[in-house]
Amino acid sequence: MAKPHVLMLPFPAQGHVTPLMELSHRLVDHGFEVTFVNTEVYHARVLSALPPAAGGAAALGGIRLASIPDGLDNDDDRKDLSKLVDSCYRHMPGHLERLVTELEAAGRPKVTWLVGDLNLGVCYEAAKNLGIKVASFWPESAACLAIMLNVPKLIEEGLFNDQGWAERDEAFQLVPGTPPLHTSLMPWMDKMGKPVGEPAVFEAITRFNEFYNLADMVICNTFRDAEAAALKLFSTNILPIGPLFADRELQKPVGHFLLPEDERCIKWLDAQPDGSVVYVAFGSLAVFDPCQFVELAEGLELTGRPFVWVVRPDFTAGLSMAWLDEFQKRVAGTGIIVSWCSQQQVLAHRAVACFVSHCGWNSTTEGVRNGVPFLCWPYFFDQFLDRSYITNVWRTGLELSPSADGIVTKEELRSKVEQVLGDREIKKRARLLMDASRRCIGESGSSYNSFTTLVNLLGK
Repeated sequence: MAKPHVLMLPFPAQGHVTPLMELSHRLVDHGFEVTFVNTEVYHARVLSALPPAAGGAAALGGIRLASIPDGLDNDDDRKDLSKLVDSCYRHMPGHLERLVTELEAAGRPKVTWLVGDLNLGVCYEAAKNLGIKVASFWPESAACLAIMLNVPKLIEEGLFNDQGWAERDEAFQLVPGTPPLHTSLMPWMDKMGKPVGEPAVFEAITRFNEFYNLADMVICNTFRDAEAAALKLFSTNILPIGPLFADRELQKPVGHFLLPEDERCIKWLDAQPDGSVVYVAFGSLAVFDPCQFVELAEGLELTGRPFVWVVRPDFTAGLSMAWLDEFQKRVAGTGIIVSWCSQQQVLAHRAVACFVSHCGWNSTTEGVRNGVPFLCWPYFFDQFLDRSYITNVWRTGLELSPSADGIVTKEELRSKVEQVLGDREIKKRARLLMDASRRCIGESGSSYNSFTTLVNLLGK
């Protein structure tokens, strides 16, 4: 009997690829055939980031890799979210239909389910036309999804206009127990309160209810103990199966396509005392200007504590390389700068004391699963909401506050590092939330049971 064949479709961004890759590994372990569909550009990046000796399905633990065009030319700027979203929405449904036809013509088992990112919900109808059932995957928090689905109501109530701009200057909360959020810091905005990728991104969000209602079920990378209030907002069944991980040993590749991981990082951590290291990472998209970069660097130096800092090659522009070389010499005995690392392995390491984070949902759940206190430095999108969870609801971290000119100063960083590391209650709450997350994914836990339900539904 042929294995059930599931097609995975993430939005083309690292934070969307990773959780679906983690879910793919879990499904392969449960006997599914999984075809993972990236856009051509990200497919190439995933392949190039794999070890030189690896190749094909074996490199990703039995997950077969496939690609479709995003509709943009090779020299188009894919960091222009308006252009990317508009092109994906116009071109990807047709390319997905062609891919399914090609897979079946090549003798692959019939695709029975599409597990598709809601951010590419425009492809759901194409799947339905082919007789494929749809599981809508939401890679962020349930509270964020609830906000997105409430956008028409929020517009009707006059909080926002139909372009996504705030009409009222106020904080609001969907229901008690969910994170309070200011109208200038919504999941479609940057830190200046401007809708990102306008007009295409917000136009896409206004269609989320349409896509959501097309799905046969909804999956979310969260867990009940973290988002009990938000999960009660959904009238239809939503399966919280998080926090997702590929394998408990953290050895399986999860499609990191930015840069090869720097293996020095873990060896360096092995030499540090327990609970001593400040880990600093801002994901795949955040960019700092040179002034803020220098303040952050000197703030880490000022703490006098060991640190691991992830600095992508495109993290800042215009910085003096002579200054950076001199800084690295000064902190050589204390800190290590890497271009990329296995974040889950770092956060699970006994030496890590706290996490200076942009608060992307993957980073947030990875920190939660390891009981690590946070220092929150959000950049855009759902990161403001995640910060509110950390500082207002779970109370497992502190916010880094910018000065009047918008810069987080070195003194602010040093002060908050000392505060978070000296706060026993924050550490205690972080450990309790870690324990709750592990109970949820442990045998008979709520996420474990949701995943079992998912496996049974996908297997039909």
